[in-house]
Amino acid sequence: MQGQTVRIVSQAIRYIEEHLHEKMDLDMVASALHYSKYHLHRIFTKTVGLTIHDYAKRRQLTEAAKLLVFSAKPIIEIALMSGYESQQAFTDIFKAMYKTSPAEFREAENFYPLQLEIYLKEELIKMDLTKDNITFATPEDVDDWMELVSLTIDGYPCLDKGDYTANLHRYIADKKALILRDDDMAIGVMGFSPDTGSIDFLAVHPQYRHLGITKLFLDKLADELLYGKEITLTTYRAGDKADTGWREEYRRLGFAERELLVEYGYPTQRFVLPPKNKEEIPQGYTSMPENTGRKGETRNDRNTEKPVGREL
Repeated sequence: MQGQTVRIVSQAIRYIEEHLHEKMDLDMVASALHYSKYHLHRIFTKTVGLTIHDYAKRRQLTEAAKLLVFSAKPIIEIALMSGYESQQAFTDIFKAMYKTSPAEFREAENFYPLQLEIYLKEELIKMDLTKDNITFATPEDVDDWMELVSLTIDGYPCLDKGDYTANLHRYIADKKALILRDDDMAIGVMGFSPDTGSIDFLAVHPQYRHLGITKLFLDKLADELLYGKEITLTTYRAGDKADTGWREEYRRLGFAERELLVEYGYPTQRFVLPPKNKEEIPQGYTSMPENTGRKGETRNDRNTEKPVGREL
């Protein structure tokens, strides 16, 4: 059953990739593949972590961003090629996702993807993984690690692969890089800083996000590597349309909101997970969020060229 589901979803992805310059919806994809749209919607969303609509939109905007930087095509032409009926409609959604207008993005000449094509594992997925399966990464893991990074680029906008790879080798040497595999494929990776208790990078394969892999990594840190410490990370701000569910997942896992940040020019927010062991909670620690940026509360926008905890 697993294999059949993956084949159907892979066919849908392939269809979307071949029609990125057309306006697409669920009915169109389901009709082309001769599947029930309700069944296709359910298995696609569960497998990929995005609806067909959201995946197609993110892929189209990524290709549009590429054309803005690497071609001289007029913006209106790129808008129409991306499935939008007007330049204004294209500009509105582009700005919501990329935090800048198409014209400003072109002028900056700094392309980065919202979503790359997803490739799915066709073999049976292991369902009995535990935190004991998580190990320290080695130099031999770098290629598989970077493949997963490309697959989950949605969680880290503005990521520079060159800088990231160089830092990854340092994290591996310092025993600050963790990896989880299912056979020969990396399905989860994490870079962390023992001194600050920060998660500097976390990526989980889309097919495995619903299996609690993020919690396994958190348990590994809380129980073994950062015992008694609070754990921090940064993620999307509330309402960011580019977020594919990371913020809600961290909240569900017990993280509390902290100050708003601007990292590498991108608006984010710091989240904190209190220590598991109450007797080791730092003096003065409070689980109440500070400066959450909600209506009526104080915002603390901090611009950081190289923020602590975001080296990876």
